[in-house]
Amino acid sequence: MGKTKIRFKGYTEDWEQRKLGELASSFEYGLNAAAKEYDGENKYIRITDIDDNTHEFLTDNLTSPDIELTGADNYKLTEGDILFARTGASVGKSYIYKNSDGLVYYAGFLIRARIKEEYDTEFVFQNTLTDRYNKYIAVTSQRSGQPGVNAQEYAEFEIKVPKKEEQTKIGTYFRNIDNLITLHQRKCNQLQIIRKYMLKNMFL
Repeated sequence: MGKTKIRFKGYTEDWEQRKLGELASSFEYGLNAAAKEYDGENKYIRITDIDDNTHEFLTDNLTSPDIELTGADNYKLTEGDILFARTGASVGKSYIYKNSDGLVYYAGFLIRARIKEEYDTEFVFQNTLTDRYNKYIAVTSQRSGQPGVNAQEYAEFEIKVPKKEEQTKIGTYFRNIDNLITLHQRKCNQLQIIRKYMLKNMFL
């Protein structure tokens, strides 16, 4: 049996094949700097600061880049920037920057893709959470030694894109689902903490 295509009502079938490199205006590597204690303003995101499941920025152990930031404006993230892990066991892991994450600089083992305005950034990001993307990373990263995917290889990943309006609708749809999952996960974690506390103190 073939796969069933899911489409929003009223939209057409004419999706076009594009490479990620066509959707992005640039791919750039991050800061070559160590991390230091968080200075209260300048956040530093590394591969380990991206949650494996939610792909959100983990803020429970914030750091700052240990470097003079006067000339580092190019390493600041802007709304819709997508980061990719380029080496190690987490190769392929992705994250999309939101202004609510604050002032964030990105580290050298990450690659930033800045998506062109004619494409929806959330739609592009959601394509990095698919089985097809994971298979592409698995195949591309198979090298001798430590696995890795460079900017040129990320640029070759193919995405089917509809018109911008439909991209936005799809991206928003999946982002809302992600937010719902995160909300319920937090509630579940809180209940687990309450449960442990009650078990510890109830049967004294």
